[in-house]
Amino acid sequence: MMNCGLVSQKNEPVPLKSISVEVRVQDHVASVSSTLQYVNEEERPLEALFVFPLPADAAVCHFSAKIGEQEIVAEVQDRETARDRYDDAVSSGHQAFLLEESAESPDVFRLSVGCLSPGQNAAVTIIYVTELAVQADHSLRFCLPASGRDSIGSGSGAGIVSEISSGAVPYTLTLSVHVSSPKPISKLESNCTLDPLVFLLSDHTQATVNLSPGHMFDKDVELLLHYQETHQPSAIVEAGDSTAPSGSLMRDPVVMISLYPEFPEEVMSSLSTKGEFIFVMDRSGSMDEKMHHGKGAPTRIESAKDTLLLLLKSLPMGCYFNIYGFGSGFECFSFLQSVQYNQDTMDEAVKSVKRMKADLGGTEILQPLKYIYSQPCYRGHPRQLFIFTDGEVENTKEVLDLVKHHVHSHRCFSFGIGEGASTALITGMAREGSGHAQFITGTDRMQPKVMQSLRFAMQPAVVQISVNWTRPRGITVSTLSPRVNVLFQGQRALIFAQLKGESSGRSEGAVTVKYRLKDRRVTNKLHFCIKPTEETGLSIHHLAARTLIRSLEQKERAGETDWFATSSRIMGKMNRIRSRIVKTSVQTGLSSVHTSFIAINKDSRQTVNGPLLQRRVRTHGKRRWSHNLDPLLQLVSLQKASGCWELDATLADAFGKTEDELTNQKPAQVEGSVWATLLALIWLYGCKIDQQVEWQFVAMKAASWIGSQKVGDLSQCVCVGNVLLGCQVTGETLGI
Repeated sequence: MMNCGLVSQKNEPVPLKSISVEVRVQDHVASVSSTLQYVNEEERPLEALFVFPLPADAAVCHFSAKIGEQEIVAEVQDRETARDRYDDAVSSGHQAFLLEESAESPDVFRLSVGCLSPGQNAAVTIIYVTELAVQADHSLRFCLPASGRDSIGSGSGAGIVSEISSGAVPYTLTLSVHVSSPKPISKLESNCTLDPLVFLLSDHTQATVNLSPGHMFDKDVELLLHYQETHQPSAIVEAGDSTAPSGSLMRDPVVMISLYPEFPEEVMSSLSTKGEFIFVMDRSGSMDEKMHHGKGAPTRIESAKDTLLLLLKSLPMGCYFNIYGFGSGFECFSFLQSVQYNQDTMDEAVKSVKRMKADLGGTEILQPLKYIYSQPCYRGHPRQLFIFTDGEVENTKEVLDLVKHHVHSHRCFSFGIGEGASTALITGMAREGSGHAQFITGTDRMQPKVMQSLRFAMQPAVVQISVNWTRPRGITVSTLSPRVNVLFQGQRALIFAQLKGESSGRSEGAVTVKYRLKDRRVTNKLHFCIKPTEETGLSIHHLAARTLIRSLEQKERAGETDWFATSSRIMGKMNRIRSRIVKTSVQTGLSSVHTSFIAINKDSRQTVNGPLLQRRVRTHGKRRWSHNLDPLLQLVSLQKASGCWELDATLADAFGKTEDELTNQKPAQVEGSVWATLLALIWLYGCKIDQQVEWQFVAMKAASWIGSQKVGDLSQCVCVGNVLLGCQVTGETLGI
């Protein structure tokens, strides 16, 4: 197993002495510069290998290593050229390093550094840009994982890590954050102690904050940024690099449009109880593998079973649902076709899920999809397809073509489980099915990501999306992003465009987004100044370039999946796509599947010993939760299909109480099931608010059920329940 961080050829960690991180946040984009200081404390020279993952949406724009007094800064070149130069440098006795994306996973990078003499220091600096994910409370989250974690990328905006052996010397962490936003900054929260937030401008649009000294870095450093009017559409125009070639992406200004669609409440509520929800679960043998390598980690199939349980409990009464399992073949779990959701059908499905095993051989998804699509849809209940898989298939293009053919009759939400899941398959099914893709790797919990997709699935479909630009005379707009074909409330949609030319008059441009939502035609128009924002750096350019590169790589993968596409026309198209990827990557200084970072120190006569160690990085991390003992899942499993709970010993056990304690405190004016359901709501909001995305639909059903009982004023019951469970929530918070 390969440790992450700086390791020797024997896979032994090189002691980490300090980490210095500078974060610059502009609206919802973060530029992260991290410097890691290592030292070789052994009595012999070391050939060191730096291994690190990044978030899938991050873009590395700088990599350098300072060994002793020698600093080597990398540049991006075509991969084969870079490899040849590296080999030539090593054979000539020059110090060199080569940084590449892993062939197995594009979000894993490897860098060889040599040689570290006894007592010699090595400072590795990484700069990357990434988007910050929007949370349920509309805040933006940045996370820097602690030591002991396996990756630089278990969450959006993740930082730098190193796996340190027991007894290793301690190291220090310094963290400084500079925040700039078009909207005033409301507050900045953290799970760690911070120095006071310092506002730099009177309108509170810029601020700085530092991590307080003495932080032990024994837990993740999490920052939550709160802006006023977070979900307002915005536009940022960033100036280009005047030294870049004329006409290139990095030379011209780039505009980033942020869309936050807000759907009318009456439209959302009218469809929230409708739908046909079909869950398709991979039951191939590999699903018996662990979710991660930490102690107590559940298997993929165990985590999937817990997730299915949560999904079943979250469905609205009166909808339709069904569950399929697939491997070498496929089978229906309980029903030959989708059935109406009620207590009886839910109970039967739960029993089937509990018996589910990873016992169906290989991974063949085409036939079950054909069978599902052959089944008639239910009028008034839009079909929502949830597909879970940890592998890949040989007929990806055929699968994607099938999903695309049926896009008008359903939406497809896909989930890749573990490192082996095919990116082309997962993202392709969501793209062609107008849905949303999620990847669950390492210590990620499956449940919150799946529940986010369920929230999207319960929204009405947005169709006929168009994007049009209004620009001053002399300015042309070249869109860099793929065509927008999906919009969800609560999810940010980004559009990047390159601005070319010089305006002869007006300095204002506009983008108009039109779409149809149910029976409504919606038009949103956003005006912006063509003049670039001052001192923004090039983070927007790097994100735009990353978007363009990933889009081109996706097109290339789509062509590669057709093994029979050998005509000269198709091969010529593939070569043109590859050439454009390389050109964009080199010009923008970002990595891609066809390029590498290469640097040579010709002033050094130290020889780099041997070629790069090409090993598969297997991730592992610290224990996040104990399987089969999660009290949240224990509570959810007891909820009835209607949304209520029964007052019994099993419910009391979920709260860590006895049945007598619950019964004796029950106010006389309420029935047992109302009291039990009220306690469940209080416990969720009071003890599990950080996991609200997982239980939000469970709580909505519970609050709606209580409202249907017409029990009158519940304020006294809420007060008694708070005392019993040690919480402090209000009836308004509970939604009753």
